[in-house]
Amino acid sequence: MPQCEMCGAEEASLTTTKVEGAELELCSSCTDFGTEVRDESTSSGGGKYSTSSSTGKSSSSSGSSGSGGSSGSSTRPRDMFDDMDEIATDYDELIREARESRGLSQEELADQLNEKASLIRKLERADTLPTDEVQRKLERALDISLVEGQSTDDADWETDDAGTMTLGDVVKRKD
Repeated sequence: MPQCEMCGAEEASLTTTKVEGAELELCSSCTDFGTEVRDESTSSGGGKYSTSSSTGKSSSSSGSSGSGGSSGSSTRPRDMFDDMDEIATDYDELIREARESRGLSQEELADQLNEKASLIRKLERADTLPTDEVQRKLERALDISLVEGQSTDDADWETDDAGTMTLGDVVKRKD
C-alpha cells in the first residue's frame, strides 16, 4: 500500500501535491499543506508525461498503480557530481599536520609545489578550497588523502528498507 511522503500514513490512493516547490505523494490529510498537481497526460492520454506505450493506458495509470510510475523514480539519473570526490571537512588540519610532521614551512611547501605561499596559508586557514590540481600536488607531496570517506551524517540517512524514511520523520512542523 502506498505511503504518504509527508506523514508516512498508508493510504490506498495518494494525491500528487506541490509543497514548497517539491512534488510529493500525500494522503488526504496532508494535501492541505500544498497545491494539488494536475498533469494533462491523464486526460489526453499522450501529453508531456506519456510513456509512449502502444495502448496509451500506461500514462493515465502510472500515477495510481504504484508499479508503473514509481519504478523509474527509485533511481535518479547520474550527473557530474556523482563522479566527484568530496574534500575532507578538516582538510586544513590535514595539510598543516602533514606539513609540520615533515618539518616544512609554508614557504618551503609552496616552493615544492610550485605554488604561492599565500595559497598554502589560505588552505591551512580553510579560507579557500584547493583546486583539483593543487589537491593532487598536496596529496603527492605530503602523502595524504584529502578525500573524505563516508561521513557519519550520511549514515543516519541510510536504511536497508527504502520505504521506511519519510519527510515526516525528518521535518518538525510549526503548529
